[in-house]
Amino acid sequence: MPAERKQLVKKDTPSIKRTDESRVRANGVDVVYDTFGDESDPPLLLIMGLSTQMIVWEDEFCERLACRGFFVVRFDNRDAGRSSTFDPPGMQGLRNVFHGGQAGLAYTLDDMAGDTLGLMDALDIASAHVVGASMGGMIAQIMALNNPRRVLSLTLIMSSSGNPFLPPPRPEAMSILFKPFPTRREPYIEYFLDVCRVLNGGEIPVDKGRMRRLAELSFERGVSPGGSARQLAAILAAGNRKGSLAALNVPTLVVHGDADPLLPVECGIDLAESIPGSHLKIIKGMGHWLAPAVWNEVIEAMDRHIRCNR
Repeated sequence: MPAERKQLVKKDTPSIKRTDESRVRANGVDVVYDTFGDESDPPLLLIMGLSTQMIVWEDEFCERLACRGFFVVRFDNRDAGRSSTFDPPGMQGLRNVFHGGQAGLAYTLDDMAGDTLGLMDALDIASAHVVGASMGGMIAQIMALNNPRRVLSLTLIMSSSGNPFLPPPRPEAMSILFKPFPTRREPYIEYFLDVCRVLNGGEIPVDKGRMRRLAELSFERGVSPGGSARQLAAILAAGNRKGSLAALNVPTLVVHGDADPLLPVECGIDLAESIPGSHLKIIKGMGHWLAPAVWNEVIEAMDRHIRCNR
């Protein structure tokens, strides 16, 4: 894959090339991914958040990005979907992190950043435009800090610097993080719908039919109750990146909703203030979920950001 950027143009054809799911070995784990668009186009890598599968970057969202002239790659993080799952400790590692230690920590966000870089290597992608949502944005920050030549641009959606002085989640959003993770189909679907309802923020209506289909597909692809705890432990153990981000020299766009109940909008403002030269896009009514109602604004902002920094 050539490292240099091609000029981005909106493609006229609605027919988007798409690959089936594939599995590669990356950084010692199996990573499952698929792609949208032409391999000759500039690569755009999508990193999803806590205990969330790659399919939450919905097909139509990915297709719209491919129509803008990107080769879009989405994948399951370790301990989510069809990528490698890990063994316990799960909750024990989380308890240890809460008490100031890292005993029992299965892996770190640095390890997850290594998975992402390993996937890029497997796909022969020298550098990419990297987009991360929530925990995915934290992984993207670590990639850009440690391997800036691999990151052409950053888009950080509903994410955080880890600054401990930021406002906490709303109580209902905090409680959803620790809600028992069902392993049977119908309870899991109800759990998924409840998570979506809470994280969506209450201002943008939830399409329950659409979310139910997404929940059903997520269950079919595989659920990992312990994975959620292990990923959350990795987030908490990562600490505060605010000071380190002052040295970041990668073109960065921060996108955040003003109705985010999990990482309040102050997290996005702080993140943009922490990264020199970054741009902040606050979307009215957006919660901690990429609802279709905000796709146009998000995609337009991403496209404009990348075009300005190619």
